Amino acid sequence: MLRHLYLSPIMSTQQQIRNIGIIAHVDHGKTTLVDCLLRQSGVFQAHQATVERAMDSMDLEREKGITIKSKNASVQWHEYLINIVDTPGHADFGGEVERILQMVDGVLVLVDAAEGPQAQTRFVLKKAIEQHLPLVAVINKIDRDFADPDKAHDQLLELLLELNASEEQFHAPFLYGSAKDGYVVRKIGDPRDNMVPLFETVVEHIPAPVADPRAPFEMLVSNIDWDDYVGRIAIGKITQGSVATGDIIYSIRPDGTHERGVVSKLYTFRGMGTSESTTGGSGDIVGIAGFADAYIGETLCETDSQPPLPFVAIDPPTIQMELRANNGPLSGRDGKYVTARQIRERLDREMKTNISLELSDAPSGGGFIIQARGELQIAVLVETMRREGFEVLVSRPEVIYHEENGKRLEPFEDIWLELPNECLGDVMQALAARRARTEQMTHHGNNVHIEGVIPTRGLIGFENFLVNLTSGRALLSHMFRQYDRVCGAIETRTTGSLVCTTQGISTAYALDQAQNRGKLFIGPQTEVYEGMIVGENPRREDLPLNPTRTKQLTNVRASGTDKAIQLEPPVEMSLEKSIEFIGADEYVEATPKHLRLRKKILDATKRKRSAQAEPV
Repeated sequence: MLRHLYLSPIMSTQQQIRNIGIIAHVDHGKTTLVDCLLRQSGVFQAHQATVERAMDSMDLEREKGITIKSKNASVQWHEYLINIVDTPGHADFGGEVERILQMVDGVLVLVDAAEGPQAQTRFVLKKAIEQHLPLVAVINKIDRDFADPDKAHDQLLELLLELNASEEQFHAPFLYGSAKDGYVVRKIGDPRDNMVPLFETVVEHIPAPVADPRAPFEMLVSNIDWDDYVGRIAIGKITQGSVATGDIIYSIRPDGTHERGVVSKLYTFRGMGTSESTTGGSGDIVGIAGFADAYIGETLCETDSQPPLPFVAIDPPTIQMELRANNGPLSGRDGKYVTARQIRERLDREMKTNISLELSDAPSGGGFIIQARGELQIAVLVETMRREGFEVLVSRPEVIYHEENGKRLEPFEDIWLELPNECLGDVMQALAARRARTEQMTHHGNNVHIEGVIPTRGLIGFENFLVNLTSGRALLSHMFRQYDRVCGAIETRTTGSLVCTTQGISTAYALDQAQNRGKLFIGPQTEVYEGMIVGENPRREDLPLNPTRTKQLTNVRASGTDKAIQLEPPVEMSLEKSIEFIGADEYVEATPKHLRLRKKILDATKRKRSAQAEPV
């Protein structure tokens, strides 16, 4: 929701406005840099309490340390108004970045001094270069151990060459600094004082928005927000003309149809929040309320005869998952919204603000197919729904195949790996099993850098496997490359499941014997049901067991016959880890209080008959 600051806005002329987007790979310090700019520009008062990563307003963003939703802020530096758009740094949320680039007149490219340009930097930089946006480069975290700013500088220049940057973009100004410590310098040896060099560089090298203030009003809707009092708010950059509260304007859809509306509220971004304004001028980023069904990609304009503005096409999704209403024995105990109708309404609302997702009905009926860029994007949606009170079943991710000239095609992705030398053999073996093709390998110190191509199918579950294999010391980045011919069968899971055979409460006695058969996902005194997955079997087949069994008591007792039961701690399964683990015949049951794994068919007899009926 928009945060309102009812302040008297500082009016800026068009030549005093700078609209910039910040693009970087995940965890390269993008949001921390925005925090620093906000503090040093005086947005936060001396007595005002502030939090780290103020732009990450979602709970999930703070927990995961990544930006999920793009957000707007602005700072007033001298007479200049600098509108800042913070964009996601994970490739799965690239759809947010693509449309946000249409609101800005330049980009600030942020690169970690130790890691150099990564997958998301490459992806968004390519989009910015295609739109001919001027660049300002910042090498961040130069105070970090093993930081090599000169190498990061050279790597970014090489990337610009590879992406066919223009002469102006290739000669973009480079700055060096540490957002954490609050300074940026033009040269490594300069005094490390504050962020003034960055403010000066943005004003000098990022042009003012090009717009005709005397032309009829026109704005492309690039983002949607919601307010409990005024409803949907269309956010975008005014490309020409001006608008005021009470004006009659039109919403032109991409298909040419239009809708008449009245501007009921007008918001401009000031600091971390918004302020109500009576007018919005050309070149500024504003929010307009007055259309109940405004969508991203529509054009708001003064007359109904104006043609719609072009909207950059979003790359197609490559992954799909099925969502269903929870029909398990424990359904309805935790959540408030448990029916398929309520889930469909919630997904329809999500589709209106997240245009990189696609929704359809499942062929089998009763479920919904969500198509997205990656499994993390859907996992974040499911986690958000959990916290809102929904109960859902989630299937394993599947890639989206295409048919072209009678050939079946599947998505492939570029992959970048940074890992310790001692793990190289095991990782290469795993990549080969997942049909990956290594294109380049570079050794530096105790680490090795790998670049290659892998089918998207091979990436499903690979990140969790890599974390376990390297004890969390590996870095993985990936980016969609192209659709190509299906490369053959890939076995991404070599283990089975420990499946519960009855309903009840698990006991320490039963789990003590079950833990010898595999890793357990539950502890004692956990409510279980038939068909629920309670652990992982190291062998490929599923193994039925009864975790509710109790010890039979007799009147005979002997000293030392009863041993103390010592259970290993159960494996903690997050939502992302659960989605990667489950097989094609399994679901993740996500409720506000619990995450359970289960078979799609709970009854063991019906499950066996269904498996026999499937074609070999």
